[in-house]
Amino acid sequence: MMQTELPALFARMTGDEKHEWAAASTLDVLWVLYDRVLNVAPDRVADPDRDRFLLSKGHGPMAYYAVLAAKGFLDPSTLDTWTSWDSPLGQHPDRLLVPGVEISSGSLGHGLPLAVGTALGLRIQGSPARTFVLVGDGELDEGSNHEAIALAGRFGIGTLTAVVIDNSSASHGWPGGIESRFTVEGWDALVVDGRDHDALYEAFTAPHDMPRVVVAQIRKDV
Repeated sequence: MMQTELPALFARMTGDEKHEWAAASTLDVLWVLYDRVLNVAPDRVADPDRDRFLLSKGHGPMAYYAVLAAKGFLDPSTLDTWTSWDSPLGQHPDRLLVPGVEISSGSLGHGLPLAVGTALGLRIQGSPARTFVLVGDGELDEGSNHEAIALAGRFGIGTLTAVVIDNSSASHGWPGGIESRFTVEGWDALVVDGRDHDALYEAFTAPHDMPRVVVAQIRKDV
């Protein structure tokens, strides 16, 4: 399927309008990752050297499901069962039920620590796999994320990329911007337009020796 079909796939899921914007704000980032960056495929979901993508922002997974369907991990007809009692597509993604999903997520603050552990474990194993994790700006208020940011910087985990969706939903913010919360701990940081696919691609693929954070700025009127 092509990117132009994503809105139609996304629109097939109704019943969780509360989190519709949370999901829509991730759609472009997810598409660029799965279409142009990640070394993953439906026939290699158990390949030990596959890239890992962890959706920490699991409370709004509709865009994630739409991209997985567009890329062949899911039959698109599965999207029509969204929010029904017997659907594998829960309002939080379940790694045991949805092909290609690496973690069951939705509780804020878990994804980044899991990504740090995943990337570190892969490095110890000598795997070339990269680890990407998508978090929301509001999640950064969680102390678990502060500890994960510090640890990844100290260990210099250059195969780790965190993508922060900055849609101005954080309660407290951070002096100097989100990126400064990472750079003070030794991370490489880039701030891009979260709807600009070429800018996202360049940010995800440019070489870096330290862990990288990509702050994807999204505005609700865009």
